[in-house]
Amino acid sequence: MKMMEIDGSCGEGGGQLVRTAVALSAVTGRPVKLTNIRKNRPNPGLKPQHLKALETAARVCSARVSGLSPGSTEFSFSPVEIKGGKYAVDIGTAGSIPLLLQCLMPALPFAEEKIELTVRGGTDVAWSPTIDYLQHVTLRALEKMGYAGRVKLQERGYYPKGGGTVLATFEPCRLRGFHFKREEEKEEEKEEEYREAGKEPGKNPKSKLNLEVQGVSHTSNLPSHVASRQAETAKTLLLEAGYSTDIGTECFELFSTGSGITLWTGFFGGSALGKKGLPAEKVGRRAAGEILPELRSGAAVDVHLADQLIPYMALAGNSSYTVRELSMHTRTNIWVTEQFLDVKFQIKEKDGLFEVSVD
Repeated sequence: MKMMEIDGSCGEGGGQLVRTAVALSAVTGRPVKLTNIRKNRPNPGLKPQHLKALETAARVCSARVSGLSPGSTEFSFSPVEIKGGKYAVDIGTAGSIPLLLQCLMPALPFAEEKIELTVRGGTDVAWSPTIDYLQHVTLRALEKMGYAGRVKLQERGYYPKGGGTVLATFEPCRLRGFHFKREEEKEEEKEEEYREAGKEPGKNPKSKLNLEVQGVSHTSNLPSHVASRQAETAKTLLLEAGYSTDIGTECFELFSTGSGITLWTGFFGGSALGKKGLPAEKVGRRAAGEILPELRSGAAVDVHLADQLIPYMALAGNSSYTVRELSMHTRTNIWVTEQFLDVKFQIKEKDGLFEVSVD
């Protein structure tokens, strides 16, 4: 099969483009050559965390690769077969476990046997979804599309030491199309179903307090009040905005030191990480400040989930969602996906939201 060439500087021009291209190469069996990788970044080329994700993808797919070295701006990936089995991966330091899994996950439904990955690295690090977001938002959304994957957090890992461990299990499955809808649309559909059945529609108008925001505030090697303060600040802001909450706290003594909080409900999430000198109240405020615009938007999914869903929607077909903002990550994922698969995404703007769909 002829090798496809992808310019890694297109669109967002970062690691997301590389991860999506490799995943879809594995799915289609089409070899790919990427050039100008992270060309416009301050430090161009592949970083250690990218290398480990690509090396793992090559192991799972028995792929032939070239150009996998630190700082490389060009590499090729020629997959053979997606193989089931058990794999152990040590990213080293605090390389992101969720981002490594992102590179593999679109391909894993097409393996003939179950795949188990034990991954060591960072679970809660900057510029990456948290492990809680992956578990409670990403995988929950993918489950609606027939995806059979789960992650089990065994130990958290923070920057810079890492040392977190996650067990991820994926079963072969058949993806199906799904139309993600905002809560208001779901309520309207329920009312219509009542009418069609000759029943009286629900009498109680939907309250924001019926939408509960869940979450976890966590620390390692820090006083327990840090986790509590992060959680209480987030709770206060969410309650003031009219949302009920259920935010737990976890305090550990682990290999690495750090703190963070992740919030979620439905297909929305928000998170923030602590760092030296940053008050716990600011961490909680940032997490709440990330999820509140999504809750208020009337969209079906949040901005981050929107870009993650693109390859799965293309593979499943007949899928759609609305989002408040079309990020460069999402536009780039659409472009890369259309290079590999015979699909065309439609984007419509209506009532201040973007509707993204594929037949």
